[in-house]
Amino acid sequence: MVSLTKIARWIDYRLPFLSFIDHELREYPTPKNLNYWWNFGSLAGITLVVMIVSGIFLAMHYDPTAAQAFDSVEYIMRNVNYGWFMRYLHANGATMFFIVVYIHLFRGLYYGSYKTPRELLWILGVVILLLMMATAFMGYVLPWGQMSYWGATVITNLFSVFPFGESIVEWLWGGFSVDSPTLNRFFVLHYLFPFLIVAVVMLHIMALHQHGSNNPLGIERKEPRDSIPFHPYYTVKDLFGLGVFALLWSYFIFFNPNFFGEPDNYIPANPLVTPPHIVPEWYFLPFYAILRSIPNKFVGVMAMFGAVFVLFFLPWLDTSKVRSATFRPVYKWFFWGFVIDCFILGYVGAHSPDYIYIRLGGLSNQLLGQFTTLLYFAFFFLSLPLLGIYEKPKALPKSLSEPVLKDKKAIRFLAKHTLFISLVLGNLSPLYGDETPPLPNEVWSFQGPLGTYDRGELQHGFQLYKQVCAVCHGLKQLRIRDLAGLGYSPEEIKAIAAEYKVEAINDEGDPIEKPALPTDRFPGPYKNEKAARAANNGALPPDLSLITKARAGGPDYIYALLTGYETVPPKDVQLPEGMHYNPFFPGGQIAMIPPLSEGLVTYSDGSQPTVNQMAKDVVSFLSWAAEPELEARKKMGFKVLIYFIVFTILMYFLMKRVWAKVD
Repeated sequence: MVSLTKIARWIDYRLPFLSFIDHELREYPTPKNLNYWWNFGSLAGITLVVMIVSGIFLAMHYDPTAAQAFDSVEYIMRNVNYGWFMRYLHANGATMFFIVVYIHLFRGLYYGSYKTPRELLWILGVVILLLMMATAFMGYVLPWGQMSYWGATVITNLFSVFPFGESIVEWLWGGFSVDSPTLNRFFVLHYLFPFLIVAVVMLHIMALHQHGSNNPLGIERKEPRDSIPFHPYYTVKDLFGLGVFALLWSYFIFFNPNFFGEPDNYIPANPLVTPPHIVPEWYFLPFYAILRSIPNKFVGVMAMFGAVFVLFFLPWLDTSKVRSATFRPVYKWFFWGFVIDCFILGYVGAHSPDYIYIRLGGLSNQLLGQFTTLLYFAFFFLSLPLLGIYEKPKALPKSLSEPVLKDKKAIRFLAKHTLFISLVLGNLSPLYGDETPPLPNEVWSFQGPLGTYDRGELQHGFQLYKQVCAVCHGLKQLRIRDLAGLGYSPEEIKAIAAEYKVEAINDEGDPIEKPALPTDRFPGPYKNEKAARAANNGALPPDLSLITKARAGGPDYIYALLTGYETVPPKDVQLPEGMHYNPFFPGGQIAMIPPLSEGLVTYSDGSQPTVNQMAKDVVSFLSWAAEPELEARKKMGFKVLIYFIVFTILMYFLMKRVWAKVD
């Protein structure tokens, strides 16, 4: 039998792919003083691969039509094996991807990795960033929730400021509004762009290997002892970094998957209802703040795009001959000021322009955005050129092997500025126009990493839903068989299904009603939306399948809403006929009558619950309806965390052993 080595040599002689990999990834000479900030390049590459693989699996089940997109995402979450894992892996992966890329970018900015002869390396990195932004924006549209729809509407409308703008917008939409054609083309482009990113990443790596990596000192390698092979030294260091990174990513996937999301995106897209505050994902917030801070639409759009495109010209805007901020004491302060400015811009972008900051003398959010926008561009067009002329850098070491500043000093410097950023953002306390009282802080059995559902509460909550809530509200995303998660037996589920009637077509093609099966969805209380509005004074009762995820405050908000009705409204509130006062509802006026009252139901076990207990039980049930995978998710999460903790510890000691050979 021919050995694998001989086969590999035969292939490599004709297609030297293995030799290329060996030279570029194993023998590749690398500066021996690279710190952990250089790990983020490899982490970005690994994250890109994970995003592509998870995206392919999601695309197998996604339906890119306006009528089915939202439901298809929920189908993936509820009915595809480990579909919830793929969805949360992908959704939180976008956040992780931008985190590592932004850190990678700021590391390059701090250590001067854009300076000659690495200008093209930097430009290719900016191209990757632009492709990432386009991919992320189109991906954000695909769930087809409220924030997806209105985000797509707002951002695509920005192109109307350019020549032939209206035609460009109609071309992007595929019609006269954001609809199925828009969703289709965004889905196709979202699927295609990651492969374009891979192509540019390959060029990025080629440009990197042409002149080698920059390093914390910002000087070139001059002696053989200044460099070491990439493998095993930096492969094991990257694996250690991967372990730490995977722990962070796993926490958000399994224990806080909606931390970075908007509750409004769990509401199906509705072109007739605009969200009170349209907010993009956090990684777009600084640029969104720049756009909103400028009243003139054209100037605002140009400033927003300019905030990214200015990065292309960074190698020529910075006139200093010294690369690393380690030896540029003045530039170092300007750099950290720029980082703080970016954080403040992100904070401004996340809040309404009319917010007022009490601790800043009544400064409006829009004015603060204008000031920080000015500082953003001043860093590039004033600070960098002038510092290159007037700053006096420290003396550079003669080689990478010469002892210089210790890493501990840099770590203290970073910690000090991280604390300063936290203090600045902590003092930006906006004076909200909303007079909604604080939500009650209830204790829920399912909250926290160890939280699980109380089956007694769930069954009581389901009984309340059937007897009270189901009169007006549906559970569209839930199938009757899912009640097994509440502890019901197959026989009990069949009996529950028999209580419902669902529409069907008989053999003659006529519509009929038949008893529901466990595989059927819970039927809604109304035939259509018009019937629902007619029965509720024009108001549309929301579907409750995702209600605890679709409202800011989650279970606490729903509990407060159910228990917060006041029979006598404040004197300055005039209630129209058919409306009720509830301070926790936006605007305080709600069409829904108080749904709970003493003695309303008697539980199947004979107990008589209080209003507060009924509210808690039904909210627990609705939380389960929104996240039936919660317990399996947390159980799997602990296994994953244990694995990566062990992996990270092993990689740490292996790294120490390997690097002990480096003098």
